[in-house]
Amino acid sequence: MKTALVLFAEGSEELEAVTIVNILRRAGVNVTLAGTADGALRGSRNITLQPDKTLEAVLHEDFDMIVLPGGQPGTDHLATDARVLQLVQRMNREEKYVAAICAAPSVLAAAGLLDGKRATCYPSCLDDYPKVHLQTAAIVEDGRLITSRGPGTAMDFALLLAEHLVGAAKRQAVEAGLVR
Repeated sequence: MKTALVLFAEGSEELEAVTIVNILRRAGVNVTLAGTADGALRGSRNITLQPDKTLEAVLHEDFDMIVLPGGQPGTDHLATDARVLQLVQRMNREEKYVAAICAAPSVLAAAGLLDGKRATCYPSCLDDYPKVHLQTAAIVEDGRLITSRGPGTAMDFALLLAEHLVGAAKRQAVEAGLVR
């Protein structure tokens, strides 16, 4: 069974996190929602989520994909957490999927993963990273790095992530069940 790790920090975007977890689980992916701190965490829209595990508890587990939702100040918390930066760098070295949406591509840029790569993000979030080949598309793939623009692109982003992990047929079945 394919596995995915979705990170959640205080102030992360709930819509993105829940959409990604929901779609991937519908596709049969074993998803772990990991919080950067112990206990329930309040998201950017004042919704509290209870992660499955803490980031500390999963640091040495093996996953096929890691996904970072955006939102503020959640993205800033992810970007300043050395564990997060080391984890995305390790997964990139291991040629696993590394994905981020909204403001969170800036975390990948801070970790040095987007230098010379194509990426997209919420407007202006990558302005401080001139080495990134910024695109305006809703979703941008550059190898196993996948980025997306924001809450409005979350479902398409999650469906694409599912396709990468479990195939186009499973993605289509999940999408059909959503009655889009």
